[in-house]
Amino acid sequence: SVAALLICGPAAMAQTPPGAGQNPSAGGEENALQQVIVTGTTSSSRSLLTSSADVTPISAADLALKAPRSTDDILELIPGMFVEGTAGAVSNNYSVRGLQGGGQSFIMFQEDGLPIIYGGGNPDEYFSYDITIDRVEAVRGGSSGILTTNGAAATVNFISKQPNFTREEGALRLGATTYNDRRADFYYSAPIITDVAFNIGGYFDSTRGTRDSGFTYQTYHVKGAIKKRFEDGGYIMLTGKVGDQHDPYYADMPFKFGSNGKPGNVPGLDVLNDNIAGPAFGNIGVPDSCATGNCIRNFRLIDGIHADTKQIRFDLELPIKEGFSAFGKAHYLSYKWDFNGVFPGSGVGNAGLTNATQYLRGGTTSPIHDLLVAGMAAYPNAAQFGFQDMTTGQIIAASNTAALNALNGNGLMEQTWLNHQLQTGYDVSSNFGGRWEATRGEIANSLTVGVMYFETWRTNDQSAVAHVINGVSPQSHIYNVVPLNSAGQVVGSLTDNGLVSYGDWGQGIWSDKGESTSFYFNDEMTIAERLHVDFGLRYEELHDDYFNGNTAATGTVPVGPVGSGLFPVANPWDGTLTETKTSHSKTASSVGVNYVLTPNFSVYGRYALGFQMSPGGGSPAPDATSVTLYEGGLRYEGYGLVGSVTGFHTAFDNQFYQFPDPQHPANLDTFEADMRTTGVELDLDYRPVRYFRLNAFGVYQTPETTNASLNGVGQPGFNGLTPQHTPKKLFTITPEYLFPGGRGDLYLRYKYIGQFFADSGDGLSIPGYGVFTIGSIYNLTSKLQLNVSVDNLTNVIGITEGNPRQGATQTASNGYFYGRGITGRNALISLTYSF
Repeated sequence: SVAALLICGPAAMAQTPPGAGQNPSAGGEENALQQVIVTGTTSSSRSLLTSSADVTPISAADLALKAPRSTDDILELIPGMFVEGTAGAVSNNYSVRGLQGGGQSFIMFQEDGLPIIYGGGNPDEYFSYDITIDRVEAVRGGSSGILTTNGAAATVNFISKQPNFTREEGALRLGATTYNDRRADFYYSAPIITDVAFNIGGYFDSTRGTRDSGFTYQTYHVKGAIKKRFEDGGYIMLTGKVGDQHDPYYADMPFKFGSNGKPGNVPGLDVLNDNIAGPAFGNIGVPDSCATGNCIRNFRLIDGIHADTKQIRFDLELPIKEGFSAFGKAHYLSYKWDFNGVFPGSGVGNAGLTNATQYLRGGTTSPIHDLLVAGMAAYPNAAQFGFQDMTTGQIIAASNTAALNALNGNGLMEQTWLNHQLQTGYDVSSNFGGRWEATRGEIANSLTVGVMYFETWRTNDQSAVAHVINGVSPQSHIYNVVPLNSAGQVVGSLTDNGLVSYGDWGQGIWSDKGESTSFYFNDEMTIAERLHVDFGLRYEELHDDYFNGNTAATGTVPVGPVGSGLFPVANPWDGTLTETKTSHSKTASSVGVNYVLTPNFSVYGRYALGFQMSPGGGSPAPDATSVTLYEGGLRYEGYGLVGSVTGFHTAFDNQFYQFPDPQHPANLDTFEADMRTTGVELDLDYRPVRYFRLNAFGVYQTPETTNASLNGVGQPGFNGLTPQHTPKKLFTITPEYLFPGGRGDLYLRYKYIGQFFADSGDGLSIPGYGVFTIGSIYNLTSKLQLNVSVDNLTNVIGITEGNPRQGATQTASNGYFYGRGITGRNALISLTYSF
């Protein structure tokens, strides 16, 4: 019932409700292009109409219509952004303008103009969108690479609500989803004394996740600020944040192509709702190098992804004299990030997804051929091998083919990797500078000069990654491989409580300290009120000190409740580190021109050279990677229409990604190539009559690969292919009916994701798909708002990626393949009280 759903709050319904009783007139929002923006610009009065950057403002009303289930869902409101939001609430991939899927390293998340984290991790792990956020602005390319680090492709700026100096204000939101997410958001602000005010807000959440693993994950985030303003317009603000977040993680799972060529269910498995992981993966002890301090390291699905964060920040705006001002912002973030996620099919891919009978029959076609050979040597008197269900204790012999073929309704087994990665560290982020604004005759100029400093420190423990054999079913069971005598009795074990081997992904120990300093300037000039010329430079130096763990030959398996497998601990850390120091530098530049033809029509063009400067992690810090962008566009407002059209050409050089070698998973293969993309983006909002509005945005692009290599060896066969999981077409259309009297609206949204390839070799084509969402926002009173949203209304099966750890080229085997898919039909409801 609705009443039951309103016990607590939903996944990410954190937007401010639109004011009741305020229906804008027909013809759309007046002067929409005159809205002043703060992202991608340094002047105090730059508007959308006059900007020479591709900026997308996302208002509180836009966020309400989106009804995001996670922070990353908000990115789907940005034209040209492909969001692979299927990993759960966090740790998702997102890319823009043809950058190969998973390119979030070129996209910077900011909170109030400051990077959430310099690099080395997904920002959605350390920041969560909630009711304290007022709006979002995004800029693609252009000035993004000048005004922030590691944002050459895009900057997404989450802008917080500011303390209220005149009165009390607040909001309380309760809501829930049909997948057992219960959440409560709160916000409160008030003046303390004259010109001093504070605010506090955040949320508490309890969720089973969109794919139930049998575990419940708890989260809270709280943020508070106190702000002092001065008579001359300046201010100083101190902000503190704490967070303790637990989330489930979803990697790929088995799919099967149907006779119609579209992906569908594996028998016995609902790919829209089921989760391969379950209680069997809750807490598994894995033998490890004792040099880590833990001879047994526990993989704990029960914890999922656990991020513990603490942050303090200050902001300063100080007018000095007419036209001159200084600014400063800085934060110190400390964190502990503990990742526990399962990766079905990692490395072995489809080779491990086969019949249970084939697993046990031996021979080179068995995915566990080496294990069975070792088993025959260890147990020469065994009559045969069998599977032992670690949950029920049931034993199925190799000779019992009927029972094996009936397992889970499909007779399949697979191999799943247990990835446990712990990182602890801190991130110092700062931006200090000055601004000079002056007008001389018909020339108005705004010059900003500043310096950014970042310092990061991370320690990493990804040792003891191991894999198990499990069934293909919801909340699957793990199986031991056991030798049986002629009477069918167990006489030993080839695996260790289901663990086939240990240390599969290398020794996994490293630490890294990075220091980055950027010097930049950005000048924005207006000539005769119509011509706007912008240009800027940023020079960055990165000094990185990387310590990599050294590997011993093999490690002794501890004796005790675990350690019964046939293989020793592979790739153990020997307790020592090797230091590598690197330094890199590069300069980003950008120039843009905007010309206002009429008060509601402008054209613009921009050139930008940006780059990615990453700290070390798994290897020393690499050289900077360049991104070159050319773009031009039109902006128009009138006759009920507000819209923009942007053409772009982007060159991403030396793009690379790594994946476990399918034959030797402890080794990483490297695929490297240049990417070239030409495309056009469209963003339209049309309101022909008072009570109807149509919003549409999307992109058509032609990405392709050039200069490809694998492990340093040229691969001309990859040239001209489409980069992996990068659709050519993305668009969203939302017709909206507005209730009279500003009572709310009713909308239907259609989102289309075009066909793409799961691999760089274009061997596995993933069909495009469209998702319908229906929802309504209704203002029950001037202070009480109801928001209801139903996503994936038609239960379409859609896949956002294949198996990125399977290799540069992938195929389906007997119709089976691995992918990561969207969830089925689900509903979100929230009730917000504001004052």
